Amino acid sequence: MFKKFFILLVVMVAFGWSSYAIAGPNMKEGLWEITTKVEMPGMPVAMPARTHTQCITKGDPVPQKPESRERQKCKFVEKKIVGDTVIWTMKCQAKKGTMVMKGRITYKGNTFDGKIKMKTPDGMEMTQHISGRRVGECK
Repeated sequence: MFKKFFILLVVMVAFGWSSYAIAGPNMKEGLWEITTKVEMPGMPVAMPARTHTQCITKGDPVPQKPESRERQKCKFVEKKIVGDTVIWTMKCQAKKGTMVMKGRITYKGNTFDGKIKMKTPDGMEMTQHISGRRVGECK
């Protein structure tokens, strides 16, 4: 009897985790307008915010320009979803070494907010404040 109960419990937990993983964060897939504002210590003049659009899906919820990831030879070394928050670490190979980016954003349906902290091979650190809003369907 205990064995049957234990097997049922394992199946229920596994089903619950898999359906949670499929559900993903509270975000609507589609075309998103993403705005980033870079903050660097010691910078005399603030850099202007930059905006781009990207198709974001629950299967790939990390906001970024995919072409820049490929051009810089970037790889995810960690990517996880905790509730509505997406957390990732990415390493990119540059001429002078490896750049590390650690990001965290929280989705709120049709918007998100978060930060990406970057460290360059020469030790320079910067923070990107990132926000996004869904603007339509992907083409």
